[in-house]
Amino acid sequence: MAEAQLSKTFPVKPKLKSKPRTPKQTPESKYWSSFKTRQISNLISVPCLTFSPTPSHSIAVAHSASLSIFSSETLSITSNISSFSDVVSCASFRSDGRLIAASDLSGLVQVFDLKTRTPLRRLRSHTRPVRFVQFPQLDKLHLISGGDDALVKYWDVAAETSILELQGHKDYVRCGDSFPVNMDMFVTGSYDHTVKLWDVRVTDTRSVMELNHGNPVEDVLFLPSGGLVATAGGNSVKIWDVIAGGKLMFSMDSHNKTVTSICMGRIGKDTGEESQQLRILSVGLDGYMKVFDYAANRVTHSMRFPAPLLSIGYSPDCSTRVIGTSNGILYAGKRKTKEKENEESESDQFWRIAPVEQPERKVLKPSYFRYFQRGQGEKPSRGDYLIMRPKRVKLAEHDKLLKKFRHREALVSVLGSKNPENVLAVMEELVARKKLLKCVSNLDAEELELLFRFLHKYCTMPRYSSLLMGLTKRVLEVRADDIRASNSLRGHISNLKRSVEEEIRVQQSLQEIQGIISPLLKIAGRR
Repeated sequence: MAEAQLSKTFPVKPKLKSKPRTPKQTPESKYWSSFKTRQISNLISVPCLTFSPTPSHSIAVAHSASLSIFSSETLSITSNISSFSDVVSCASFRSDGRLIAASDLSGLVQVFDLKTRTPLRRLRSHTRPVRFVQFPQLDKLHLISGGDDALVKYWDVAAETSILELQGHKDYVRCGDSFPVNMDMFVTGSYDHTVKLWDVRVTDTRSVMELNHGNPVEDVLFLPSGGLVATAGGNSVKIWDVIAGGKLMFSMDSHNKTVTSICMGRIGKDTGEESQQLRILSVGLDGYMKVFDYAANRVTHSMRFPAPLLSIGYSPDCSTRVIGTSNGILYAGKRKTKEKENEESESDQFWRIAPVEQPERKVLKPSYFRYFQRGQGEKPSRGDYLIMRPKRVKLAEHDKLLKKFRHREALVSVLGSKNPENVLAVMEELVARKKLLKCVSNLDAEELELLFRFLHKYCTMPRYSSLLMGLTKRVLEVRADDIRASNSLRGHISNLKRSVEEEIRVQQSLQEIQGIISPLLKIAGRR
């Protein structure tokens, strides 16, 4: 009975190799993965991109000394604005989508008419490069800008003059955002690690609130309610409660390198119950795009791109996601909504020829004789019980030998292959049958030399060492006389000894390094 159980027709499999865990894909991950990404190349580094707030939500992409306008439907360039003397750093659409403001590294801020692409206003007051410019969401007459001169300016676009010059930052002003429910308030972020909240109704030029992010601030964003602010800098994205006086709600440290840009994303309306859920999309120099659920304080989706990412934008209609990289490639993801699919299906139905009606077949019942004469092509109904024919298992050479209890030949056969996992699987099977040492003692000189080559190559590998190191010790004990009598075997033993000594030295060095690093990590954790 025992031998009958050992002669199973199933192939042996390695047990030491751990199976990789494949994370289950959640409905939200499926949603974000459904954006079909398309590469748009031949650009230069893309530090900024933004969507028009009005349909059809055109995309403004800043690259080199140009500002390109893309169609969110076709993802092709519709117009190009090149009236810049230096690299374009930022752009912002007005709330009606007719005008666009753009800044460059010469310190000039320009306002363009999208239809004619002519500059309507040239706002020159910054003495250093301008990194941030924006139209307030509820205001068509004013403009906010900030630059490397550590100044924040509030402009009257019609009069082409600076109304307020807000001082308070001690380093480069790199980003900002306007209050979503009040056109008189906005925030700015700087490389001095601070985010400042400004109110233009206050006559004093100082900020009304200050937040310390702890790292140079790369991007700042008001959440739709207006009571929360998201800041990005270092490898973290932090959420602050402005109404509670600037209280830090939580910090999300999932990026490995600097987070360069964040934007708001809404789960599409065609997903039903999740349509009201908001997410923060972030990109960083590590090449990852992360989707944060700030209500649950967790990352719901992550995607890797083959380049450092500098900017990200998400269309208001939840159909397009665009990411700009440092190597000039634009990754534009497009997702079809159910409304468009229905429109396309209706247009197809207009031209579609009606199919020929097939005669309705009678449903087979167990009382019919034909019910018991159904063939393999018959589709099963809900109440049927399927009996599947077992698939024939293909056995390798060593599996066939194990089935015939030719243990030594099975071991020699698998040692000749180049797959160490199969060798370990056969050895584990022989250990279970209590035949491994007997096989080793019956090996001739050439076969024993083959075994020593395998042990020399793999016995110091961590995932194999638990079995192979013990086997090596027993082989040396059992075949000691044969090893002394053979020069070639003694050479293999010396090679095996050198590899084991080298592995011991490596492990000792790692322990010394661990002893040095552990106190430093404890000190850093206390801080």
